[in-house]
Amino acid sequence: MAHFAKIENGKVVNVIVLNNDDIGGGDFPDDESTGLQYISDNLDSEGTYVQTSYNRNFRGRFAGKGLNWNGSVFHGDQPYPSWTLDENGDWRPPVQPSNIEGNQVWDEDSSSWIAS
Repeated sequence: MAHFAKIENGKVVNVIVLNNDDIGGGDFPDDESTGLQYISDNLDSEGTYVQTSYNRNFRGRFAGKGLNWNGSVFHGDQPYPSWTLDENGDWRPPVQPSNIEGNQVWDEDSSSWIAS
């Protein structure tokens, strides 16, 4: 099966599933254009769609309603201004949590992890 996310204003508004036979039975990205043509011809000629991978094999996270599309990867909202987006669609803090026991939470003001 092939999954395609409908994008409006940089947000995923829907994800549809196509049968591989409808898009030529190939792999990403070879048959993405076939899938897009199928969608345009049969389902939604006005929509903007991007193929997404259920197994996260390409374009970061699997697209879900409400996620963002930045032209490269699907991702959630940025949790803190100092965090950066990686190539897998995950937000990363500027420093990793320490190895102390217990729960830690990110403190943006000090740019560090603190015990909670």
